[in-house]
Amino acid sequence: MSNRISDTLFQLIQSLEKSEKRHFKLYIKRSSAKEDLKIIQLFDALDKLKEYDEKQLLKKLPGIEKPQLSNLKTHLYKEVLASLRLLKSADSIDLQLNEQFDYAHILYKKGLFMQSMKILERAKETAKANQKFNFLTMVIALEKRIETLHITGNMQNKAEQISNEAIEISTRIYMTARLSNLAMQLYSWFIRHGHARNEKDELEVKKYLEENLPDKAFEQTGFYERLYLYQSYCWFAFTCQDFLKYYRYAQKWVDLFDEQPIMRRVETGHYIKGLHSLLNAHFDLRNYAKFDIDLKRFEDFAATARVQDHDNFRTQAFIYISSAKINHHFILGTFKEGLSLVPEIEEKLNEYAMFIDRHRIMVVNYKIATLYFGSEDYETCIDYLHRIIHDSTELRIDLQCYARLVHLLAHYELGNFDLMESLTKSVYRFMAKMENLTVVEEEIFKFLRNSFHVSRHSVKAELEKFLQKTKKLEKNRFETRAFAYLDIISWVESKVYNKPMSAIIHQKYLESKKRHYAKKE
Repeated sequence: MSNRISDTLFQLIQSLEKSEKRHFKLYIKRSSAKEDLKIIQLFDALDKLKEYDEKQLLKKLPGIEKPQLSNLKTHLYKEVLASLRLLKSADSIDLQLNEQFDYAHILYKKGLFMQSMKILERAKETAKANQKFNFLTMVIALEKRIETLHITGNMQNKAEQISNEAIEISTRIYMTARLSNLAMQLYSWFIRHGHARNEKDELEVKKYLEENLPDKAFEQTGFYERLYLYQSYCWFAFTCQDFLKYYRYAQKWVDLFDEQPIMRRVETGHYIKGLHSLLNAHFDLRNYAKFDIDLKRFEDFAATARVQDHDNFRTQAFIYISSAKINHHFILGTFKEGLSLVPEIEEKLNEYAMFIDRHRIMVVNYKIATLYFGSEDYETCIDYLHRIIHDSTELRIDLQCYARLVHLLAHYELGNFDLMESLTKSVYRFMAKMENLTVVEEEIFKFLRNSFHVSRHSVKAELEKFLQKTKKLEKNRFETRAFAYLDIISWVESKVYNKPMSAIIHQKYLESKKRHYAKKE
């Protein structure tokens, strides 16, 4: 994988679909001189390589010497992007607007000011309809230049209109920038650390939110201002494990797109992320019925051409829907049935490898590992956990800690007691260093240490003590962060009652479902 990522041109060509490759060939033959057709040879050679290897590449290009290769690759990279721009322009508001601006700028340079102004006016209307206010700053800047340097015949009225628009747009852009910065920083905190480990973490995140939340943020009516406001509160609530607040703002996030359906096309990525956040909130609150409804909604949207024809959206939707489907099996306790998802997920992870970030791969590997843990296939669980434990990334310290903890529990289940004592010390030291030890984890380590020195009969008594202690802590979110990563209580209950963990969780699901329908009646 490192070779594929090391060469940007190779990565770009490997990402192309058949239709995009076909379009490039037609484009380059139509627009290039005969001597430039060497880049088609280079394109074909790179397309056929499985891994980027410059020596192998040069062997496939007998008419090209090594000193020529760098310039040829640069030329090919630009031509592939130009081809994609032409092919994708009809599918992107941003590309269409930039194209119109380019035309207006060319006409301005030609001295055709009125023609330029007409194009700018049309582009401005399109931008307003699609909430593209950053683009409007470029349009207004060019309009100002034309009106200031040239006589168009409507200077007085136009000047006042442009001045008012400039003030309004700059105000909206400033507010949007403040709120988008806030959302990004809060999300960044979560990606680095995971859920707040203690009151100190929560106060740090809360202080950042309060100090950086703009005045009158809740009075904003614009789409982007509200979008980033809701995202900010989503990440804050999720980080602090306030799942009810997380649900409320995730729902507001998705509702925003229902209010303005056109924005599902303009900001498809944000809509997909919103649906993912909403499903996560349903999972955390065990909103079973709503989870099923919104998962179906997500799957229907993912099947649309808007998502399927776009590499990024298709990949993003697949990852999030796969995660939701695994969560569904966690809710039901149907771990073994959930394993049927793994082959397709593995296949797609390989297919989409260059498009998926390391954080998302880490999360998927952890979820799959947990599926195997719940299915009592502890050896395969350990294999998946190794992918996280041996990753050098500094992302999601929380997942790195709990991957080690579940890894330890899997060895306990396998009866690898010769490893347990040293492994327990190692995992404890790591979690302590990362400040990821709560009372629940302390109790887990205490139980494991005691289990090395007692009889099998006495282990059950130790487990019963452990179960009573953890149940008392169940309502304290700082002491039960572990429950967000593994259902520790159900695991202990499976040991105490001598039942599979899956059966314990499924029984809880049935009881919860029964209570839900009883309330409705």
